[in-house]
Amino acid sequence: MKNRSSLKWRLISPFVVILLLHCLAIVLFTRGFLLTRTELPHSSACSDVIDSPCLHHHYDGDDENRSSSSGSGNCNGSGWTRATVDRVVIIVLDALRFDFVAPSTFFEEKKPWMDRLPILQKLASEPGSSARIFKAIADPPTTSLQRLKGLTTGGLPTFIDVGNSFGAPAIVEDNLIQQLVQSGKRVVMMGDDTWMQLFPHHFERSFPFPSFNVRDLDTVDNGCVEHLLPTLMDENWDVLIAHFLGVDHAGHIFGVNTTPMIQKLEQYNKILETVIGALKDQSKPGGLHENTLLVVMGDHGQTLNGDHGGGSPEEVETSMLAMSLKKPTFSIPSDLGISNCGLNVLWLSLIQCVAVAFHSTGRKYALAPSSSLISLLQYRQCLEFLSLLEGAAIGRVNPLLFSLGAATWFLDGNGTDGLDHQLDGWMQHYVNSLCINAWQVKRYVDVYSGSSVIGFSSEDLLHVEDMYSDAHDHWSHATRDLLSSGPEAYISSLPVVMRQVDAYLKFLDGVVELARSKWTEFDLKLMGVGLCILLVSLLVQLAAVRRFDKHFSFSLPDGRAMVSVGLVFALSLVLIRACSFLSNSYILEEGKVAIFFLGTAGILDLRYSIRKKKFILEAISSILLVCVVRFSTEYGISKQSSSSSGISPLGSSVDHPDAISLTLVGSILSMLVLAYLLLKFVAIRTDLGGQKSVINGTVLCYMLIIAHWVVESNLLTVPPVLHNIGRTWIPRIIYAVGILQLLFLALYEYSLRKNTCDHQRDLIHKIVAMTSAWSSPIILLAGKQGSLVALATIVGAWCIVRLGNLGLGLKDGSSNYMTVFPLPVTKWSLLAVTLFFCTGHWCAFDGLRYGAAFIGFDEFILIRQAILLTIETFGFSLILPIFGLPFVVAYLLPNEETKKTKNSLFGRLALVYLMYGFIAAATTTFTVLCVAIQRRHLMVWGLFAPKFVFDVVGLILTDLLIFLAALYYIDPDENIERDI
Repeated sequence: MKNRSSLKWRLISPFVVILLLHCLAIVLFTRGFLLTRTELPHSSACSDVIDSPCLHHHYDGDDENRSSSSGSGNCNGSGWTRATVDRVVIIVLDALRFDFVAPSTFFEEKKPWMDRLPILQKLASEPGSSARIFKAIADPPTTSLQRLKGLTTGGLPTFIDVGNSFGAPAIVEDNLIQQLVQSGKRVVMMGDDTWMQLFPHHFERSFPFPSFNVRDLDTVDNGCVEHLLPTLMDENWDVLIAHFLGVDHAGHIFGVNTTPMIQKLEQYNKILETVIGALKDQSKPGGLHENTLLVVMGDHGQTLNGDHGGGSPEEVETSMLAMSLKKPTFSIPSDLGISNCGLNVLWLSLIQCVAVAFHSTGRKYALAPSSSLISLLQYRQCLEFLSLLEGAAIGRVNPLLFSLGAATWFLDGNGTDGLDHQLDGWMQHYVNSLCINAWQVKRYVDVYSGSSVIGFSSEDLLHVEDMYSDAHDHWSHATRDLLSSGPEAYISSLPVVMRQVDAYLKFLDGVVELARSKWTEFDLKLMGVGLCILLVSLLVQLAAVRRFDKHFSFSLPDGRAMVSVGLVFALSLVLIRACSFLSNSYILEEGKVAIFFLGTAGILDLRYSIRKKKFILEAISSILLVCVVRFSTEYGISKQSSSSSGISPLGSSVDHPDAISLTLVGSILSMLVLAYLLLKFVAIRTDLGGQKSVINGTVLCYMLIIAHWVVESNLLTVPPVLHNIGRTWIPRIIYAVGILQLLFLALYEYSLRKNTCDHQRDLIHKIVAMTSAWSSPIILLAGKQGSLVALATIVGAWCIVRLGNLGLGLKDGSSNYMTVFPLPVTKWSLLAVTLFFCTGHWCAFDGLRYGAAFIGFDEFILIRQAILLTIETFGFSLILPIFGLPFVVAYLLPNEETKKTKNSLFGRLALVYLMYGFIAAATTTFTVLCVAIQRRHLMVWGLFAPKFVFDVVGLILTDLLIFLAALYYIDPDENIERDI
């Protein structure tokens, strides 16, 4: 027994070596490619303004207070400049699409979900209103954690932060909330508990609610409603944050064009009406909210399918409304080029704040850096008035938003002269804020370059220095003296001020572009080493394939081995598909490319089957299956498309009762067919032994899944107790049964199973038992499409195995394993890829079906939900294909060969797994090469990086599953040759 175990480990040792090589390569490359930015340990202080060339006293309009010659640096809690609002109410509506807020007249066609928030449109359209609606743009990946982190730090949320979306670490660098607390502001938070993960000790009061159960549409929203209005009437706060999640969750589960989404939007409209009414009631002179700012904003958008995380227009476009409760008494100068229409465009960027407004000529206005964010926020008392742009937290103060808070300065004047005086004061504060803003940006760039391992190049720093010097010289020689001399001089010198504004904006624009192109740090040495190790692993796999093929290959009487058409065709498919990843267009169409290759192989099979007049049914079936999968994949891809209409494949609304009923009937019939196939297998195979109980247990789970679907569909009225059992306990029972089945199979394999002389038959029993044990939880997590996909998987596998016996390219019956296995294994791999896409997945974080992680559970536990999400994502594309791959060995070869020794059978099995792993490793290697080449591409974080993450995770899972499958299936005799 000891010798037998040793021999088994010698057979599967190549899989361990390959797994370790891939882990090492991916870790090294990832550390070089997905580096986090350098987080500066410094914190801004309002006394820092003394070191700037700007006006840093809190002047009130008189010459004495305009003096900037001295100061102690003690800001007395007032911030960098003078505060303009007393309180800020920030309402975050997660996944708020732009067309949820903008009037339907802005679009070519009105959709059912538009105009469901009329209160916001009414506020922005009222004559004399201080409310404005903005279109905000977020940079991908559009996950909530990155949006919140960018909003509060002003820094670049790195791509790797996506992995922390289910367990965000506390922010330790300088951030907005910390600065508010240090300056004595009382911050109250309610809603999404992600805020508490990022800021566990910063809030005066907090009412967090669990946010990751996407099937729960109401808990977080109801909690916000419960505490929002009482808090508004309370005086003990300065900044109030309410983060609603219902729209985000409704999108994930149901989509945008559904009744639950429309109901949520209508609920939000009523909530906002109540909030705005309460604020207005207290906005009279002397009232609690006389000088309060209201901000209603989204953190990102969502597709019509309800997903987000990628970079499509639907995902990055969101909305924001800003309203001052104190009406402005003047309009900002038209010289600033800001449109006064009710709709403006802002860049939300990586900081999730207000950012760029397009003026009448289409020019963008950017906003302020991390340090500037904090200082301006203290000045504005509102994080939304501290706007930042892209990566380095670089940008500028938006004049339109600035005016909403600044409109109440200098209200001591009367008549036209008073209004002119107010406008003068506003312009003085605005240009001085730009001065501070530019100085902060320059300081940040200097400190970052000195602290970062890479930083900015000397040429970049020289360019920044030249731009800042031009702006500073203009300030020193003209504008500073002008602003210090009083309104009379200012009134006659508006062009001087405007030139100063342009100088600062030119500097800020230049730093923005620099940050866009240079911010991400790549360690090319680590990336190169990781890529080289991946290439070495390919050579190791090829050497192992050659070794196993040489030892276990066979030759029929003719004795002539040759390179077959099948081998050449298989290698061509793998190479062409791998090279396609060097193009972003082919990455976007990866599912279609895989289906095209699978269809091409099917046509080749049909040609040979017609010539040999056998397996014609299988060839035709394979082509029909490709057509069905192509249609399913097209529908899955349409979920990403901005032109998607929210319609089911059958042409009816996705929540229409007829569509639900038809889908349910089809799923149930498919499930009954699967159960019938298993029962028929049990009836035929009378020597199954303990594996029979596993298969019967799977059939029972299939029936439970049908019951779960019926209850979830709400087509039948059932008592609440039965509904709870069907919704919660049936999935848990299925999970438990699946775990027990896998444990039993492992125990049965190593302790209870009796040896048999028919090794091929025994292998088939093990395959059916293992795949059936996995199938029930995978089908459950995949939803009602699961049974249909499982049935398609069986048909595809059957066609591949049967058509493999055509013996493409063989002459006189000569063959070896390198001429028989490569094409079937390649088609098996392509089938697995197509199953990934036809189940509605794609290589982006918005392609994950987060709702599957909560089937059977309401509470969030990181490890449990991560495991369920992984099984749902890779169940049909990795788990079932890898554990079902031995079918190729069991059925492919002629009868004379299947009667060979046991060791020959398992040697062929190891060879097939090596081939399958090589295909996965080759495609992943080209993905890694692609992201290395395209690391500065515009779409690197929106497309290439998600593809990289999915592929490397898939490769590690493939290696791990192959190792486990080999450990389970391979069982050699002790007389195996010692040279293996």
